[in-house]
Amino acid sequence: MSAIKSIINRSRSHRVVQYSSAPDLSLFGGGCGSETTSCWANLPQELLREVLFRIEESESSWPPRKNVVACAGVCRSWRHITKELVDVPEVSGKLTFPISVKQPGPRDFLLQCFIKRCRSTQTYRLYLSLNNALTEDGKFLLAARKCRRPTCTDYIISLDTNDMSKGSNTYVGKLRSNFLGTKFTVFDGQPPHAGARMTKSRSSRLVNLKQVTPRVPTGNYSVASISYELNVLGSRGPRRMHCIMDAIPAAAIEPGGIAPTQTEFYHQSVDFFPSLPFFRSKSNRVESFQSGPLSSHREGALVLKNKAPRWHEQLQCWCLNFHGRVTVASVKNFQLVVSPENGPAWPEHEKIILQFGKVGKDLFTMDYRYPISAFQAFAMCLSSFDTKIACE
Repeated sequence: MSAIKSIINRSRSHRVVQYSSAPDLSLFGGGCGSETTSCWANLPQELLREVLFRIEESESSWPPRKNVVACAGVCRSWRHITKELVDVPEVSGKLTFPISVKQPGPRDFLLQCFIKRCRSTQTYRLYLSLNNALTEDGKFLLAARKCRRPTCTDYIISLDTNDMSKGSNTYVGKLRSNFLGTKFTVFDGQPPHAGARMTKSRSSRLVNLKQVTPRVPTGNYSVASISYELNVLGSRGPRRMHCIMDAIPAAAIEPGGIAPTQTEFYHQSVDFFPSLPFFRSKSNRVESFQSGPLSSHREGALVLKNKAPRWHEQLQCWCLNFHGRVTVASVKNFQLVVSPENGPAWPEHEKIILQFGKVGKDLFTMDYRYPISAFQAFAMCLSSFDTKIACE
């Protein structure tokens, strides 16, 4: 295995890894033409598959899993085999490539993440937790920036913490709120499933102007609608949250159900195969491994609602069981489960799909599972940060 890793490191030193805070998108413009990778591209397919299989099996967590990403960046033949060997998060429970944040989470457990808020820059960063402890060390996944408008608020979501423009190749989607902060729409930057219709807006046209490939239109596709119940009495209490997942059918949670799964970022060039940078938040070290209007309820869409908390007489507060993942009481804390609106109850209806809560002044945990993705979960959690004039 040490010989295999030396092969990866030699190849990666020439083509794959650049130590910077943002990916260099030009590194993956070529296929196998480089002299430094031609010898590896000509390995027998059976041997290559066995080598990559062993690496994928052994490097099961971050940061060692960067070796799997490095293999995909050696050349085109390595990339195709690596993509075949790496299972989607729904099956493996692992986030490996950037597209993993757009794919449904694991079915059997909650994938543990955390969000760091920066008040001065109005930015939010999502990380994958590296252990079960409530620490600030994690694998960077997504970033969002809050943009205030006269009549609404936008949260632009990107793969790159330093480039959060809508016209960028790293643009993933956005969250938009109404003026009161009671209704939100989650927009995906590319079609979430076959037949998805793009929302016409000025921002959609701006993205299309910088489109790299015309195969699939890049723009804004509504994937979820979030609403918070108005507090007309002005009484203090937990928020009531209602989410319509327009891109996920209610049948996805039934036995044998399937949720839409994206397989690639269409707005990037065909040969572009990036990775996500690994951040250790307690140090300055950064490693980059290259590689409108609210939507209406779509018929048959999955509906989620917040789990009702119980009143604790001794503590004199509303309580939810977060199993140690939340330590600070906050009106922002919530757990989402499947709503009874989805029809006959299945065991899956009792499972927590998403939970979010406060553990520090600007540190929050975010745990999610199938059928939603990290991107969708992150957008829903961002809605909890927004000021809600009429809900509190």
